[in-house]
Amino acid sequence: MAGLLMRNVAVLGATGSIGTSALDVIARHPDSLRANVLAAGSRVDALVELCRAHRPAHAVIADENAYAALRDGLRDAGLETIPHAGAKALAELAAGDACDTVVAAIVGAAGLDSTLAAARAGKRLLLANKESLVLAGELLVRVARDAGATIVPIDSEHNAIFQCLGGCEDRAEVARIVLTASGGPFRGRNRAELANVTPAQAVAHPKWDMGPKISVDSATLMNKGLEVIEAHHLFDLPGERIDVLVHPQSLVHSLVEFIDGSTLAQLGLPDMRTALAVGLGWPERIASGVGGLDLRAQGRLEFEAPDLDTFPCLRLAYGALAAGGTAPAMLNALDEIAVSAFLQGRIAFLDIPATIEDGLAALPVTPADSLDALLQADARARDFARGRCGSGRTA
Repeated sequence: MAGLLMRNVAVLGATGSIGTSALDVIARHPDSLRANVLAAGSRVDALVELCRAHRPAHAVIADENAYAALRDGLRDAGLETIPHAGAKALAELAAGDACDTVVAAIVGAAGLDSTLAAARAGKRLLLANKESLVLAGELLVRVARDAGATIVPIDSEHNAIFQCLGGCEDRAEVARIVLTASGGPFRGRNRAELANVTPAQAVAHPKWDMGPKISVDSATLMNKGLEVIEAHHLFDLPGERIDVLVHPQSLVHSLVEFIDGSTLAQLGLPDMRTALAVGLGWPERIASGVGGLDLRAQGRLEFEAPDLDTFPCLRLAYGALAAGGTAPAMLNALDEIAVSAFLQGRIAFLDIPATIEDGLAALPVTPADSLDALLQADARARDFARGRCGSGRTA
């Protein structure tokens, strides 16, 4: 990034897979990028080790009970990194002078406060937290626009669309966007074959090394459903102009079809560092550590329609987007609780979509006119899902 001043980056979710990839890209550009704030949920030892490697000015542990361990760990490592703990400290650092760029990679609704704080402060926001857009997409986009913040999506699919649009501001020129999906570990199976799958099988993604929650969402295709809702907010397009194709090779990350018949696709090896490099360097291109794509070596590229009967979560997400209001927030909350219950062995794999469908049918959809309304809907949905999942396996 020749000629640019040093960019100070906050990596929120530093110990996760996206955080690790972000730090890899940052370390390749010591003259223009610095990891100045590192944040993690509860893994103190892992956070301290990252601080040894990257020497940030600040480190935050979300678990307030772990503050003393973080403080002592940094001290024992001989580091001058200042320790912090709790959601308030995280939001303050995301909005403060310690960073101008924020990698928002905290999984779940826990990442919402810090993401909104960064947007309100006008930061460059590398957004990898689906829930911020699903739960409060209209609010986040409006806040970012009013504050002059730049949102660069880091999900490979949305990042691909971001690149393909190439600054196209007139959505009337866009016929549709197409998100691609790997199909997850259970592509090609039918419902009967999914009845007894285990959490270990569900998190064994064929292409990506992700955390357990995101991996299960990939296995149910809920991750693609959440991405449809995200794309609606990020690119200001209705659900009717957002399609999904299963592409098991995961080399075409997404496509944009324009009204003149042209379709642009972004291709690359399945490595999150490419999308992160786009976000950190945009509008310039910077080295990511990812090699180029040799299509001759890759062979065939396959595409197929998603199976909405076997994987109904994608259908439920489209329905929640169409319903509007608090429905997407409830969809997300129901999914979080159901996935957690599945990972704990309390419900079966097919109970995940059943819980979500039951919840969306039972709970009222109200206007999403404030963050409080969204959080109340989120809480109602979580209570419903806990009750639904509390009795154990039903599928």
